[in-house]
Amino acid sequence: MSALDGSGKPDNVHCEQALAEIFLLLDKECSPERDEELRKHIDDCPPCLEEYGIDEQLKQLLARKCGGDHAPAELKSRLRASIRKTVEDRGGIQFSETEVTVQEVRELRD
Repeated sequence: MSALDGSGKPDNVHCEQALAEIFLLLDKECSPERDEELRKHIDDCPPCLEEYGIDEQLKQLLARKCGGDHAPAELKSRLRASIRKTVEDRGGIQFSETEVTVQEVRELRD
């Protein structure tokens, strides 16, 4: 099911696609254009908005409870691959590989 955007026109995102890509959206792994499309759909679709809110709270809870621990690089790679496969399978979305480097910043303590 597609929602209507603010102008009353159907949006280009179906609920299945939006739900499959929620964690990509939460993790800021979408292109700016896809981010905008997904947010527009979620804002206009109460069931997807509810699921987004639940997943966002879950992510925040995990960050609070496990924020000091760092997952091994191999685990991160396997999780990213698993999430991408799930998104592709459920949402019919195809990804191209992009390498991203994350630099860890440590707080200096007195």
